Amino acid sequence: MPVHPYLDLSEEVQTALAEKRPLVALESTIISHGMPYPQNVETALKVERTVRKNRAIPATIAILDGRIKVGLQSGQLEQLGRGGTVIPKVSRRDLPIILAKGSHGATTVASTMIIAEMAGISVFGTGGIGGVHRDAPTSMDISADLQELARTPVAVVCAGAKSILDLGLTLEYLETHGVPVIGYKTSEFPAFFTRKSGLEVDCRLDGPKAIAEVMRTKWELGLGGGMVVANPIPEEASLPKKWIDAVIDQAVSEASGRGITGKDITPFLLSRIEQLSKGKSLKANIQLVLSNVALAAKIARAYSSLTE
Repeated sequence: MPVHPYLDLSEEVQTALAEKRPLVALESTIISHGMPYPQNVETALKVERTVRKNRAIPATIAILDGRIKVGLQSGQLEQLGRGGTVIPKVSRRDLPIILAKGSHGATTVASTMIIAEMAGISVFGTGGIGGVHRDAPTSMDISADLQELARTPVAVVCAGAKSILDLGLTLEYLETHGVPVIGYKTSEFPAFFTRKSGLEVDCRLDGPKAIAEVMRTKWELGLGGGMVVANPIPEEASLPKKWIDAVIDQAVSEASGRGITGKDITPFLLSRIEQLSKGKSLKANIQLVLSNVALAAKIARAYSSLTE
C-alpha cells in the first residue's frame, strides 16, 4: 500500500489497491475550470458512474486544504464545482506551493499523472491533453502535460490533444521524448472535437488487452514515462470539422488581439469556443470524456489482470 505524507486515499481507493482491483485516475480541473456549475458536478458524477459501469473504481484527484485527495466524496466534488475558477489549476510547478500554503487546487493532466503514480494508479482517463500552442515558435508555450508524459509512467486515455493547439508539433514533441501515441481503433490522431486530424498515430490497437500489454512491456523494459491512448470522440458527438475549425480560428484570433497568453489562454479559448458554438462544443466535450473514461476502465481491468 503506497504511503506518502501528503496523500489521503479514500477508503474505497485503499481497498481497491489492497485487493489489486482496477482503478482509473480522474482529474479535477475539468470540474473547476471545464464547465459551469452545476453542470460540472453533474458531469463529474456521471464520469464516476461510467467508470463503475465498466467495472473499475474511479479515483478523482484534487487538493483540499493542502492535502492531496485521491478518491473524492460527493460533497468534495460539490465543493470543487461551486468553487469554480476561483480554485487554482495545479500543475507540477504549483504542487509544492499549494500544499505548503494549505490551499485548494484542481489538478491538471500533469499533476494528476504525478499523483496517480504516487498512489499506485496506472491508468488515467481525461478529455484531451495539453500540447504545443500555435504560437509556440515565438511564445515557447508548451504544456507541462507533454513533459509529464515523458517522465511519469501512467497511460493517459484522451481524445487527442485539444484542437486549439498545433497538433503536428505536439506529436513531434511526444516523439522526441519517446512517448508512444496509440490510436484506439484508429490510425489517425483524433482532433478532440473531431475524429480525424490528418496526422498518423504511432500504432493502431483495437482492444484494451493489446494496449495493456504495451503498457506492461514498456515499463518492464524500464523505459519509464507514460503513453497516450488516443480515443476518437464518438461518431454521433463529433462536430463538423470545417465549422469547428473556423470557430477555433476565430477564438484564437480574438485571444491574440486581446493579448491573452500563458496560463490564461486555454480557459479563454475553451470558453469562447463554447460561446461561439452555442454550447455545442461543451456537449461534445462531455461525450468524449465519458467515452474516454469507459475505455480507461476497460484498459485498467486488462492491465490489472496482466499484473496480478
